[in-house]
This record gives sequence, structure tokens and C-alpha cells, in this order.
Amino acid sequence: MIGIYFSGTGNTKHCIEKLTASLNESAIAIPLEAPNIIELIENNDTIIFGYPTQFSNAPYMVRDFINKNNVLWKDKKILCVATMGAFSGDGAGCTARLFRKYGAIVMGGVHIKMPDSVCDSKLLKRSTEKNRRIIRQTDKKIEVIAAKIRQGKYPKDGITPISHLIGLFGQRLWFCKKTADYTDKLKISNACIGCGLCASLCPMKNIFVRSGKAVAGDKCTMCYRCISHCPQKAITLLGDTVAEQCRYDIYAKGL
Repeated sequence: MIGIYFSGTGNTKHCIEKLTASLNESAIAIPLEAPNIIELIENNDTIIFGYPTQFSNAPYMVRDFINKNNVLWKDKKILCVATMGAFSGDGAGCTARLFRKYGAIVMGGVHIKMPDSVCDSKLLKRSTEKNRRIIRQTDKKIEVIAAKIRQGKYPKDGITPISHLIGLFGQRLWFCKKTADYTDKLKISNACIGCGLCASLCPMKNIFVRSGKAVAGDKCTMCYRCISHCPQKAITLLGDTVAEQCRYDIYAKGL
């Protein structure tokens, strides 16, 4: 068994690490962009696969990875895990359908609520204590899920036909252009001091430092990793100002 996650602000990383360890103490959890990811997938039959949802869809980077490495998935047993700030009709189903297309055995789907990760919007913003309460509730939920899975009972969150319709008509059709590909909308203001932290963190290698300032390319996968870590709060995507840098590690300090 192996846990694989794509995580921008640390939410999904925490969930996959906790769930994987709860199911198998010797199993490891690694990021999707790890250099040895292909080898590890080839050598493991069971995969806990997690990612945050974006407008009721899996991030394009995640879908792109599954499609480009389609030969890896045949006969793999996969549990799809989708994290979200509020709503995801079929977040887990978005990858479950792809995995099945390439011959994988989808064992189940899990939807997990975590603190909102969209730093440049006041929508869904909660107090720090409320976010910590969400994490505590999630940790208990993961323990319950793991106990049921050990009994052979897999959750079916987001992978039913009804869930598919809810996700499709609830958000995905309305925002299909936002998740159809990578985006070139990442904005870096003059507050940037050229420290290069964003460039080192970007999973797409989409940010470069030129003439003492960070510059973004056109392959942003909307993970919010750079936005949530920038010391100058100089980076935005959907909004124009940073409302709050939303990171799991900030909330976890008070748990």
C-alpha cells in the first residue's frame, strides 16, 4: 500500500498521511510530484489517492498525471480521496471514472471537509478556532473510515451516479473553463521581493525569478501553494488581495 497526494496548502497531505498510516503503519505517503512516483506506483498494488477539489473537479494536474500515465493503473486497487472546503458532489468520482477507464479497481471514494484553501477570497473564511475544530472532526472521521475499511467496508462518497449528477450540474458545468486546463491567471504584484520561495514550491515549475522579481507562466494548477506561503502576500489568483494565508500547519499549531 502507498498513499499519494496532491496538496497545495497541506490539507490533503495531512489527510492522506493519517489515513494511510491508520490502514498500514509501514506504508508511506508521498506527493504526486515526487521524482520516484512512477516506480512506487509500479511496485504497489493498493493506492490511497488524494487531492483537493476545484469547482467540483479534480485539479487539472491530477487528471493530466492520470491520463499521461494510463498504463500504470491496470488492476491497481485505488481509494479516491477528495478534500474540500464546502461542496463536492462527486469530487472522488472525477478521478474514479478515469482510473476505471484505464483498468483500475476503484474500491471506494472518500470526501473530507477541511479548512478553505482559497487565500484571495473572503468567501468561506472561518475563524482559526473553527478551522481547528474542523480538523479535529476530520481526524475522528478518518479513524472511523479506517476502521470500516479494515472490516472490508469502503465508503462510496462521490462515486455514485447521483453524486455524478450533483457535481456536474451543481458546479462543474458552470465553471468548466476554470478547470479545463492549466491557467495563466496567476498574478504577482510589485510587493514581490524576489526571494524565490514560490518558485521552489510550485509543483508545476511555473514560477521563475527574473531580474529580482517572480514571474508566472501559463501552467498554474491553482493549488494555492505559492499564495499561501508568500512572505509578502504578493501573489493572487482568483481575487486581487490575500484575505488570509490558509495553511494546515498554521491551524495545526493550536491542536
